[in-house]
Amino acid sequence: MSAAVDVVLPCLDEAAALPGVLAGLPREAGYRAVVVDNGSSDGSAAVAARSGATVVHEPQRGYGAAVHAGLLQATSEIVCVADCDGSIDLAELPALVEPVRRGSADLAVGRRMPVQREAFPWHARAGNAVLAAVLRRRGVQVRDLGPVRVGWRVDLLGLQVTDRGFGYPLEVLARAGRAGWRVREFPVTYHMRSAGTQSKVTGSALGTARAVRDMLGVLR
Repeated sequence: MSAAVDVVLPCLDEAAALPGVLAGLPREAGYRAVVVDNGSSDGSAAVAARSGATVVHEPQRGYGAAVHAGLLQATSEIVCVADCDGSIDLAELPALVEPVRRGSADLAVGRRMPVQREAFPWHARAGNAVLAAVLRRRGVQVRDLGPVRVGWRVDLLGLQVTDRGFGYPLEVLARAGRAGWRVREFPVTYHMRSAGTQSKVTGSALGTARAVRDMLGVLR
């Protein structure tokens, strides 16, 4: 069996999605779920525990706070971070882990390939394109901020990312670029979110605009 890989799944009211998401985890290959409950009110933590995940409770609200708590809890050398709203098939994670394990990438990032147009609405695409263009101007050659990231746990913590909100993924990529990391993108299938869940960031055009504004503030 390959060395274990912890998969950090920040979670806020994802009870409807969790059973299907965790069922896709390639456990036979040594992948382990670390679900970070960020104050859910729908019983997400209990659902995750029943499905065999390690559950971490992070009271500070924010995507970045949840991811950071998961990285601290994880014990594997290589760590994945992925959304747990049903949009990502965790069975695809090994394709991103192997380049990191082989040493051909320092950070592997998933580039969303939507199965349905509604999975990645126009305003989310537009906001993502703006942020990715800013990163490319800074030397980080990505087309997507990506809902999946894979790297060495110690190195990810060593980036000393400070944002604890939705600017966290952007700051990770920007700091990785400044550190001279080899950042590689890989396609990941992107599905509609599970029924009963919605994007905490890009659920509306106004929400996307606000998120882009806040994320760009991370780079200032």
